[in-house]
Amino acid sequence: MTDTAFTPVVFLKAGCPFCLKVRLALLETGQLDQVVLREFAPGTEEETEIRDRLAPVVQKVSFPTAELTPGVFTTESDAIVAHFTERAGVEPAALPTYQSYLTGVFRSIQSLYRETIELKKRLPAA
Repeated sequence: MTDTAFTPVVFLKAGCPFCLKVRLALLETGQLDQVVLREFAPGTEEETEIRDRLAPVVQKVSFPTAELTPGVFTTESDAIVAHFTERAGVEPAALPTYQSYLTGVFRSIQSLYRETIELKKRLPAA
């Protein structure tokens, strides 16, 4: 068996900002049709199926996750993007839509997430 017949599989959770980051990189590098996307909505049977599939092969099930080569999985969005941009022969910094997302919406989401964590720490213990 050779890697030439293998198609990478990318597991994406609907509404996940890290998953959108990967999807944008795939779209902007013209590789959406070169991967199998397994996207699910939280709380669905498909989510359970995907989590059950990934649990034995990753340390912690999180999204995005990608099987980049047969049996080799990664759950780090930046590593997934790096893999596909390298494969396309471009630098992530050269992708204008991807960069716009990172410096705009994604940065805001991260800031709000950090703020929420800090506010939760201030709440009295229940």
